[in-house]
Amino acid sequence: MQNPSSSEAIEFPELSPSGENIPETVNRAVVLADNGWLASIFLAFLSSAGLYYVNIFPVIVDALMVGAGLSAEQAGQITFANTIGAVIGAFTVSWLIRHIPRWKLAATILLCCSIGMDVLTIQLANLDLLIPLRLVHGMLGGALVGLGFAVIARSGIAGRSYSMVLLVQYTGGAIGMGFLPNLVVENGPYVPFYALITFSVITLLMLPLIADYPLPDKSERAASEKHADIKLPLGPILVTLVALFCFQFANMALFAFIFDLGKSFELPLGFISQTLFWANLIAISGAALAAVTGQKLPLAKPLALALAVTVAGLLMFVCSGVHEIFIIANILTGITWAFCVPYFLTMASRFDRAGQMGAFGGFASKLGLACGPLFAGYFITGGGSYTQLTVLAALVLCICLISVPAAARLDRATAQQ
Repeated sequence: MQNPSSSEAIEFPELSPSGENIPETVNRAVVLADNGWLASIFLAFLSSAGLYYVNIFPVIVDALMVGAGLSAEQAGQITFANTIGAVIGAFTVSWLIRHIPRWKLAATILLCCSIGMDVLTIQLANLDLLIPLRLVHGMLGGALVGLGFAVIARSGIAGRSYSMVLLVQYTGGAIGMGFLPNLVVENGPYVPFYALITFSVITLLMLPLIADYPLPDKSERAASEKHADIKLPLGPILVTLVALFCFQFANMALFAFIFDLGKSFELPLGFISQTLFWANLIAISGAALAAVTGQKLPLAKPLALALAVTVAGLLMFVCSGVHEIFIIANILTGITWAFCVPYFLTMASRFDRAGQMGAFGGFASKLGLACGPLFAGYFITGGGSYTQLTVLAALVLCICLISVPAAARLDRATAQQ
């Protein structure tokens, strides 16, 4: 698929004062190559900055409870406000993508406002103000993620870039989980929010180096619409979004309570913590694998295999009382989680060139992440067991298999381009 920004540079070459064409390499001297690996990483930072707090949620919750003296219910209200705000922000920006031609300016504003919300969070200790503050922060972050996903969708390197998003998130999460708890003890409960500010500032510095990736012009949209296999019916689009929602719902419903699940099988807390730390690091290989295969191989077969492995991995948690099985289950599901999400997002991004469906993919993903723990919490509180929750999560995950025919159809459409 041709990169829209590349085609624009060819159609409208810049001229030197003498009237000669300036080489494309000179035109882009101030930005990264728009199809390179470094460009993918910078796009991944853009799409991760708004939701980095999700990767360090356990640290934030513990810091608010222990360091700031909030109750578990109060800390939960704050994190829920952040998450549901992200859902609202991602949904809203999904409808506005086609009307945001200057996305870099929009991203700069969103990042600066997010930094401002984090600064205010550090200054405020009033819970009544903290909850709406984090709600607004979540809306800004969700909008930034949706915007980033839309830009990735029209970058021409969507498969690799979505994989880099997971790689950045897993790596950032591992670093945060490894270093922030001790820093909280030494420097106070608001250290995680300084980490969020740092991540946003780094992303701001990267922003000018990213290529423009403009919205497709009318001629490009017309050419796309003439291709019958690319303009797929509404069914495959909805199937993809539903599958992405179910995938995130099922996985997060279980893993949001993974510590309590392990304790219910009488596993030592230290063992659970170490298992999750190493599984998180090993899971990075899933994102790296998706970055390679997503660009070179068709989508359907790898996705089907990974989904089957994920179902098997979830069912293994039924036998979590055996230490080795608990370790293997965490590693398997961690790798496939980091592998499948980029594939679903890549599918969503291929349904239109403006990136609107890529943004809706971000919305479906965040909605699943928010609803999964909410359902699991009510289920466990209502008397359900973790064994029953595991089976339910596996059944919900099986719904994701309906996306494989849609992936195969996209593969055929891409092959005919």
